[in-house]
Amino acid sequence: MVKRETGRDIMFVLACVSLTILFFILPTKFEGASQSAGSLRARGKVIEVNNKRLLSIGPVKQGEQQMEVEIRSGPFKGEVFSGSNNLIGKIELDKIFAPGDSVLVVLSVSEEAGIRHAQVYDHYRTDKTIFLCVLFFAFIILVMGWMGVKIIISFVFTATALIRVLFPAMLRGWDPIFASVLITALLTAVIIFLVGGITRRGLTAFAGSMGGVLLTSVLAFFFTYWFKIHGAVRPFAEALLYSGYTHLNLAHLFISGIFLASSGAMMDLSMDIASAMHEIKTQYPAISRINLIKSGVSVSRHVAGTMSTTLLLAYSAEYTAMIMTFIAQGIPVENVINMVWVSSEVVHTLVGCFGLVLVAPLTVFAGGIILGKPSKGTPAAGVPGG
Repeated sequence: MVKRETGRDIMFVLACVSLTILFFILPTKFEGASQSAGSLRARGKVIEVNNKRLLSIGPVKQGEQQMEVEIRSGPFKGEVFSGSNNLIGKIELDKIFAPGDSVLVVLSVSEEAGIRHAQVYDHYRTDKTIFLCVLFFAFIILVMGWMGVKIIISFVFTATALIRVLFPAMLRGWDPIFASVLITALLTAVIIFLVGGITRRGLTAFAGSMGGVLLTSVLAFFFTYWFKIHGAVRPFAEALLYSGYTHLNLAHLFISGIFLASSGAMMDLSMDIASAMHEIKTQYPAISRINLIKSGVSVSRHVAGTMSTTLLLAYSAEYTAMIMTFIAQGIPVENVINMVWVSSEVVHTLVGCFGLVLVAPLTVFAGGIILGKPSKGTPAAGVPGG
């Protein structure tokens, strides 16, 4: 039995790797949307800056920063060009460069004239990103061993499925709620069965997690429309409409974000409960379904209690500055809670927590059915579930 499960798990891992590669090479039809003919990207280094045309207005700067930049990669390596960095007075969008900074340069080139135009796009962070990812993956493998490899596969698979499948599908016209439910179901299956194995424990966790996702999507739909949240409260949501994607339903995009964001915590909670119930069944094979469910309920109450607060803390980072601004300005609480920005975060947080709490009884019920089957050769006597 162990060998069969081990072989089955390896086959599932290989299938997930293959699917990840397929998603990665799958054309999205949006790859060249922002690229014009003769456009190249290269790493550059800021040699000199001139800030005489910058004007400081309180904490922000406006104006033009002139620079001398040397190209450090690509066919034009070694060439130096003069460029400018325009600041519009918005800290979240503006960037300031200093001599020695590594930058990403977008070059407009032609075979006849060489570099026709060069623009400093932003600080160069590709190498730092790769280093951080490699360090993270190496740390997981070092600590978790073979389980760490499966975690990395699930991590990469999730990112690939979102970026290469879900988001392009919504841009093509798929309803965000329907597309997100499908992808969430796929992600839940891959992540849970990779980590928990294709076992009764994994099936229990999957059933509980997906039940929570489906119920959360229903709650998110109801409360989003009840609170009259239009969906444009998310960064760049309105920019999507102006980019030519007027078919997008921003309210549905907001709803899908609620259960997609909380699905990870739901998987965590359902796996914790399923693992605990599986361990109880392993230690006490003769335990009855009723006592197994009672034990699962006891475990779920403790785990769900901390997970709900964890979800609240995780979401709170998104609107810390907003709440601090309202407090600093002395805006009355009733005014604050009626603002669409705040209401959207209330719905996002509480509906996510609602779904998380619902996962607990759903997983326990699924565990009672799937894990509570009496083992062969053991009497179906009840053992205190604790």
